[in-house]
Amino acid sequence: MSTAGARFTTLLENQVLSRLEKMRLNPLRRRTNRTRGEHQAGKGGTSTEFADYRDYVAGDDVKNVDWNIFARLEKPFVKLYRHEEDLHVVLLVDSSESMRFEGKFDRARQLAAALGTLGLMNGERVSLYTASGPSTQPAFLPPCTGRVSRKRMFDFLERLEAGGDCAVEQSIDAMLSRHRGKGLVIVLSDFLTFGDLQKPFNMLFSSGLEVSAIQILGPTEINPELTGNLRFVDSESGQTLDVSNVGELLSIYHAHRLALEEEVATICRQRSGRFVSISSQEPLESVLFDLLRRRGWIR
Repeated sequence: MSTAGARFTTLLENQVLSRLEKMRLNPLRRRTNRTRGEHQAGKGGTSTEFADYRDYVAGDDVKNVDWNIFARLEKPFVKLYRHEEDLHVVLLVDSSESMRFEGKFDRARQLAAALGTLGLMNGERVSLYTASGPSTQPAFLPPCTGRVSRKRMFDFLERLEAGGDCAVEQSIDAMLSRHRGKGLVIVLSDFLTFGDLQKPFNMLFSSGLEVSAIQILGPTEINPELTGNLRFVDSESGQTLDVSNVGELLSIYHAHRLALEEEVATICRQRSGRFVSISSQEPLESVLFDLLRRRGWIR
């Protein structure tokens, strides 16, 4: 893909898309068939149904290079085949009211677009879910595959809006009422909920999904600067809290925030998954090509 000209999507710069085309997701429970170099179900398989092409990257088996295309374009492309049991990449984007704060929802949509691109470009099935309120059906992008589905995925994410009081655990329940198949689920949320996360994450794991989570917080949620007498208003419930001793409050807040981060990280680890917490203002390319690569989420 050329980095010049019109942007393919408002969510990602063209140069970011170009870099993503040369990378892939790296699930912890991946089973690999070395003759193809792609994700494989534990039972293996010998399917030869052609699915798509992607750019050759270091480490790919040269047996899968399409030499006819190479002769015409002088650029190597690897043939992808549809497996008996493809890896299913499920992306769950928290769209509750709290995600409006300091660009958290926009960063969640960008990360979903990037992670979805990694799946589509490597022959995986990708589906997306979100929900905005308890009485609202979750927005849902059915499973799709191949580079031809990128525009459909981007359009879906570009149309999403944040709002409502649907907690992340409710969104997980709604997602599981539709989802079928094993694979990888990545939950993108601030995880600022009063609900219990153990049960919904247990349900994700029990359904055959490797559970990973990306917590997205605003800069002032990570390091608030508060002085004087304050009134806090919950963005989702509207409840208020008046505070006069700000110093003591900050100490309690930081302890609670770090405890929440450790809780979600532990929940993921105990279910053979991964967790990372980021700032919504951290540069997207730094998150994708530095942090997530160093942590082994992508390669």
